Formats: sequence, structure tokens, C-alpha cells
Amino acid sequence: MGDAEGSVTSQSVVTLREIDAGSVRTICELSVREEQSRLVAPNAVSMAEAHFAEHAWFRAVYADETPVGFVMLEDDPDAAEVFLWRFMIDARYQRSGLGRRALELVIAHVRAHPASRTLATTVVPEPGAAQEFYEKLGFVATGEYEEGESVLRMTFE
Repeated sequence: MGDAEGSVTSQSVVTLREIDAGSVRTICELSVREEQSRLVAPNAVSMAEAHFAEHAWFRAVYADETPVGFVMLEDDPDAAEVFLWRFMIDARYQRSGLGRRALELVIAHVRAHPASRTLATTVVPEPGAAQEFYEKLGFVATGEYEEGESVLRMTFE
């Protein structure tokens, strides 16, 4: 299913693709580094939650033809704010620029909605969390907390 792990490079083309019967198992097998596992739910749990959420939008992140991550939004097309519910890049592909490029695609998707004014997410406020990653992409810590997690928000002009 897809290219060998070694063929994914920082130059790989990153795309967001629907998950289907042929890719679901591979996407479920992707995982973050062990020390990050308490910071993000497994992809199987996320996909199960998505099937019971009215406005869930989820995609696999691919580098060329290799699945490397997962993203899920709470994406009500009529709402001013879209929520980045889950985002992960498999441990084998982290720190290669693929996550940044995938999130740029997510941001472009959200900006395409006429009603969308902000994109928000939350991070666990502890070492190893992705707050700095999000801030480098333009998210700003709001000082708010939701269920013990720090809220970050990106505002569109």
C-alpha cells in the first residue's frame, strides 16, 4: 500500500485524501512517538468519533503515495470558527516539514469557507506538546483553557 518508508522525503508532495476501505487500516496504524501518545488520541478513536459528530471532516495526510498522518476538523460550513480537532504525523515522518505543509493545506481548506473567520485548536500545556509548531504557523495562544488544554487561534483577514 504505497511507497516504501524510505522514499518519503522533505520534497514529497503533500496531499489530504479521503480515507476509504483500502486505506483505513493503514491510517489506523500510524502513531506518534511514544512520549506523545498521551497528547493525541489514536486515529481509530478519532475516526470513530467523527462518525458520530455532525460536522467532522477528516482526511489522511499523504506524502506522495505514502500515508504519513491524519487530520480532523469540526467544520461547520456556516460557523465563523473551525476547530482543528486532531492532527498527527506518524513518528517516522516528524521533523521533515511534512506536518507544516499538511497544516498549510488545512488552513487553505478552512479559508475557502466564506463564513470562516478563525481556526482554533488546543494543546496540552506540557513539554512535547505542539504549541510552538502551531505558533510558527500563525496560531496565537489566547490565554484561555478548554478541558485543561491551552486554546490557540488563527484569525483570517
